[in-house]
Amino acid sequence: MSDFPNNLLQVEDLSVVFDAGKSTAHRALDGVSLSIDKGEILGLVGESGSGKTVLSHSILGLLPGNGRVTSGQILWQGRELQKLPESALRPIRGKEIAMIFQDPQASLNPVYPVGQQIKWVLKLHRNLVGLDAEKETLRLFESVKLHDPKRVARSFPHELSGGMCQRVMIAMALACHPKLLIADEPTSALDVTTQAEIVTLLEEVVSAHKMTLFFISHDLRAVASICTKLAVMASGKVVESGLARDILQTPSHPYTKALLSAAFPSTNINSFVFPLNEFKSATV
Repeated sequence: MSDFPNNLLQVEDLSVVFDAGKSTAHRALDGVSLSIDKGEILGLVGESGSGKTVLSHSILGLLPGNGRVTSGQILWQGRELQKLPESALRPIRGKEIAMIFQDPQASLNPVYPVGQQIKWVLKLHRNLVGLDAEKETLRLFESVKLHDPKRVARSFPHELSGGMCQRVMIAMALACHPKLLIADEPTSALDVTTQAEIVTLLEEVVSAHKMTLFFISHDLRAVASICTKLAVMASGKVVESGLARDILQTPSHPYTKALLSAAFPSTNINSFVFPLNEFKSATV
């Protein structure tokens, strides 16, 4: 078990490569270390290609066939995830650690109603079937503020908006009462108003269910509006981490300063004060 009783997830010196041929490999993660404690909302920011999604997929054992961990550890409540067989990892994935993927409409199966897809999760992880599964599906849809949940349950993904599909994905993630929710770019495929609504919803459900949230994004406004801690990734490495407010107001790494300058070009970075509720108040 972990020496830190409040620690849920510990990533230590993790390196991941993708084989690109017989003698070539691309290093996607290079000695990444970070930790998430119970009740935290940890944000992870960085430009596209910095390794954010690779890290989230590594945690859940979802790397593609040409991806492999070459060094380091991923500890879940003291258990080393990489050493677990798939049969032992499957109950953790989805039930203890749930994930919301980047593109909600692409993440849902297009040939089945979304209600049926929730029921599969309920049967697999909670042994709920029939009327019990039906009632729980509708309750989950109501909990993420989907109007007319019976109609939504009968709908196919293409019949729902991007924001509605994202709420379905959040409901699916909540179905098994996970301890850790990983949200990988949950607002990237949505319009700006819906982005703010999803961030607010995530904040509400995490508080209501007493969950821990790992919020991955390239949107500094969204991260600042919800996260208590922050890690910054560049070229497969975590270059800076700490309290979100401290990093956003007094960044120490040149890459973090460049990110903030790119997001807020008219702001003097040396006197930057980030209004934490600006993202939500400006878009809702």
